[in-house]
Amino acid sequence: MQPPLSPLFYYLWVAPHCLLAVVLLLMIRRRLYKQFPLFLSYTAFELLQFTVLLALYLHTGSLADVRYRSAFLVGAAISGALRFGIIYEIFVEVFRNYDALRDLSKVLFRCATVILLLIGVALASTHGSGSDGFLLIVPILDRTVRFMQCGLLLFLFLFSRYFGISWRNYAFGIALGFGILASLELVDYAIRSQIVAGSYLLDYLGMATYHCSVLIWIFYLVAKEPQEPSQPPEPRDRIEKKLPEHDLEAWNQELERLLHQ
Repeated sequence: MQPPLSPLFYYLWVAPHCLLAVVLLLMIRRRLYKQFPLFLSYTAFELLQFTVLLALYLHTGSLADVRYRSAFLVGAAISGALRFGIIYEIFVEVFRNYDALRDLSKVLFRCATVILLLIGVALASTHGSGSDGFLLIVPILDRTVRFMQCGLLLFLFLFSRYFGISWRNYAFGIALGFGILASLELVDYAIRSQIVAGSYLLDYLGMATYHCSVLIWIFYLVAKEPQEPSQPPEPRDRIEKKLPEHDLEAWNQELERLLHQ
């Protein structure tokens, strides 16, 4: 049996999940379960996974027990799939006013899903279908999703003004929390591949970062999303010529025209 965990470890393990319950309640109160159903599912699953893992640790007294490790890996795989779906949800939310671009994003994410599944099958066939193969596949696919989350955050930062996305938008807040968490975890993977000593410090850093991400989600959910300003009447010449207001509308109109040819 391993030595008892430190009070700081317990706090960084338990506190974020208590706050995650607050996120779940706020989402239900704000009625965001229709707008972000996968994020709601992710929140509920993280709470369920935490409960199971904590019960297993209290029962076995070790984080290295095979039952704990198996439950952790299965949970990581499901969590990764939900986080991948959340990226899709955010893009749909960003393009909600542009039907053609929204439909295109759906097609692209279906293609990305197929590619990830093919990668998983290829890894499974190369390294066997036993527990060793599963131990290899889950971290690789998890890092792929983390990389996509970092790219999503960068995309929103660079084009938020162009898309007219407020930094107080719920979608931006969800992406910000995941982006910060994913960025740190990618750095964590890189450091762990080079060193062994002191890796427990990375565990604390990762848990603290998750704590910060949950606090970011709470902040965005507590602060009401700003209402979209009412649009002023369009100039007569714009109405007559039916000109788009900016390039994104032009792209959407052109894509709709191509899809209907």
